[in-house]
Amino acid sequence: MSELNFDGMAVAPGVVETIVSLATNEVEGVAAVGSSAVNPIRSVLGSKPSAQGVEVSVGEDSKLTISVRVEVLYGYALPDIAANIRKAIADAVKSQVGVSVNAVDVYIDAIQFAR
Repeated sequence: MSELNFDGMAVAPGVVETIVSLATNEVEGVAAVGSSAVNPIRSVLGSKPSAQGVEVSVGEDSKLTISVRVEVLYGYALPDIAANIRKAIADAVKSQVGVSVNAVDVYIDAIQFAR
């Protein structure tokens, strides 16, 4: 994806992906962003760890649509985790980039159990 342009400001897509990844990792119950099953493949292909599991697209209204894939910890309510992820991402992107988020799609790929 090329640069994201908003009101005369250009932002590299990796910047938004990193903000999304960091905000998601701070949500209680999130074990990892991205899927551990595909992380070794991505590392061979040269994907940045911060961008794994995050996709960002810009609509015609200049609002972002974000998809994030996560692994969660066993014992947490999945609807609550998804809602908290959506809020954390929308708040972080709005405060740090100054752009509204149209939608956040959360995909729960796995549950991790305590060892």
